[in-house]
Amino acid sequence: MRRSLVVGNWKMNGSEAFVEKLLADLIGGLSEQQAEIAVCPGYVHIAQATSLCAGTPVVVGGQDCSHVQSGAYTGEVAAAMLCDLGCQWVILGHSERRQYHGELSALIGAKLAAAVEAGLRPILCVGETREQRENGDAETIVASQLRGALLEQANLSGLVVAYEPVWAIGTGLTASPEQAQEMHAFIRSCLEEIPGVDAGATRLLYGGSVKGANAAELFFQPDIDGALVGGAALDATEFLAIINAA
Repeated sequence: MRRSLVVGNWKMNGSEAFVEKLLADLIGGLSEQQAEIAVCPGYVHIAQATSLCAGTPVVVGGQDCSHVQSGAYTGEVAAAMLCDLGCQWVILGHSERRQYHGELSALIGAKLAAAVEAGLRPILCVGETREQRENGDAETIVASQLRGALLEQANLSGLVVAYEPVWAIGTGLTASPEQAQEMHAFIRSCLEEIPGVDAGATRLLYGGSVKGANAAELFFQPDIDGALVGGAALDATEFLAIINAA
């Protein structure tokens, strides 16, 4: 049975005081639960977060990593650097990276390989825009993103895939549970065709305006194993509600 996973992507938000309070409220509010929990702060707050989360059920991840191990790459952060700071996870291929930084599947695949080699567990993001969905291209886009990042990877045993419909990120719109399940089932069928992936064991997360109010209905779907949470992860009460739903 796949264990539920809830990941908070803090994006470019926070300060030292904010991180301290958010994690204190989050950790203090945890009750006995079965879901795995991770938070992904900005780079500058990772060390603080790993220190505050030490000895708790909450682990820390990065929001991105470089495709190379070291060198003259100003502004880049290597996967091994994230490991040094105590990170266990890394988000790769987020739609905002694709949109604002022009990241294509080949680069995302190289980042995934670097992350796995360093010992991080990758969360690969895939998803379509509103225009692509309305044109009937959603499955074609998602399948292409999966194949582009995952084919010919040496090790995919710890892979997690997050489906994030771009039209539902930060918009307040959410895919219906039926829409989300349909795409998650499609993603699992695509994974069955990729060598090295155990499709039945791979956890699939939904990411797109997940809140405490809609989490339980989403998690009830058979192929949705948790969530990649954006804005709601910055509110301990909301994030705890999502964790409890999982």
